[in-house]
Amino acid sequence: MSQSHPLLVAAEDGAGAVPIRFVGPKDVLDDAACGWAELNGFEGKQGQLLIAPQGEGIGSVLVGTGGVFDPMAARGLSARLPGGLYRLELEAEAAGRAALAFLLGAYVFDRYKARPDRAPVRLVAPEGLDVAETTRIVAACALAREMVDTPAADMGPLQIETIAREIAESAGAVITVTEGEALLEANYPAVHAVGRAAAPHRAPRLIEIGWKLDQTDLPLVALVGKGVVFDTGGLDLKPAAGMRNMKKDMGGSAHALALGRLVMQADLPVRLVVIVAAVENAVSADAFRPGDILNSRKGLTIEIGNTDAEGRLILADALTRAGEHEPDLTLDFATLTGAARIALGPDLPPVYTDDEALAAGLLAAGAEVGDPLWRMPLWAGYRSALDTEIADLKNDSSAWAQAGSVTAALFLQRFAPSTGAWAHMDIFAWNPRARPGYPEGGEAQAIRACYALLKRRYEG
Repeated sequence: MSQSHPLLVAAEDGAGAVPIRFVGPKDVLDDAACGWAELNGFEGKQGQLLIAPQGEGIGSVLVGTGGVFDPMAARGLSARLPGGLYRLELEAEAAGRAALAFLLGAYVFDRYKARPDRAPVRLVAPEGLDVAETTRIVAACALAREMVDTPAADMGPLQIETIAREIAESAGAVITVTEGEALLEANYPAVHAVGRAAAPHRAPRLIEIGWKLDQTDLPLVALVGKGVVFDTGGLDLKPAAGMRNMKKDMGGSAHALALGRLVMQADLPVRLVVIVAAVENAVSADAFRPGDILNSRKGLTIEIGNTDAEGRLILADALTRAGEHEPDLTLDFATLTGAARIALGPDLPPVYTDDEALAAGLLAAGAEVGDPLWRMPLWAGYRSALDTEIADLKNDSSAWAQAGSVTAALFLQRFAPSTGAWAHMDIFAWNPRARPGYPEGGEAQAIRACYALLKRRYEG
């Protein structure tokens, strides 16, 4: 891919760029800017933006910080500014983070919609910015968002496989795909059961990318993603409102693939395995049923209490497969439960892990790069909510436990690799309200935090 972003301009080509100044309530402005700010009621409050004219053009842009500068405040600028060339008046480190935020906010999904021509809002690359690294991160987040935004008719299991193949090929990685009835022969029974009701051209599949696997002196990282391309709920059919945005239920697979591509492009000193289970939870005469008992790759039997709790079933097989590689670290991503949104809302994904160092590392990395996570407990007292009389466990926890995101994580823990550390992220992968820099639709969550953690953990 290109090593520069189309909206980034080299510093030497930045003559005439309009300065963007980040201003708090107590910051002192020069006389001309101060007068214009007073005239327009600009007080440096968070979210305020004021364009100061100069002659027939723009002299500067004032952005309110509310007193505490947050680089992510630059994310909304591309949507709020008129076309032109701008530069950030910030110290190098802050400018680099703000530039990344600016580029993240420039994402637009226009595959199906003609948009009027508009002069682009371009940014002079701040001094010292690693343009290639910034471009890789922004492109990874854009890939995840575009996959989530694409309707299920155009983002089925085959399309996810195609994207995975392109990623593997570009990195010189090995890819294997197990599809349809071959899933039974290869011992992925839960993946097969969930996806078998779909049309033949949307058959379920287990996709695995392996990179640097022959370099056994390197630690192995496994990334696992839930790829339910559309979730009707199965025979326990969702209501219309609950089904409306279920094209995004493959968000976990999009995140695993995007992060995997980022790791390979950055050539981190690790071996990498990316495992995605891609299925459609459809309704047909062959759909799996409430009351069925499914086998799993691990050998544990699972009683189906609700066919709408299908994501954890395919992750059970995928996590078991990840464990066979004996990873040093496993990260899984899934749009798994509505309960996670009830607990923490759409913007703050919960992370579950029983590894204290990994938990601290993920939270610190998320805070550092403006990609927040919140640790939730793998509360042992709720494990019995997964007990059932006629199987090893059930896929819908007993109602008394109530904490649906916690019990879903406890279910996954039964299948997580026994080697190394494991963390599960119950992401939403969606912006439910449009605002500058955050269009309604697909969102990348935890990718930048996990990447920062991986760099710190393995690059030293």
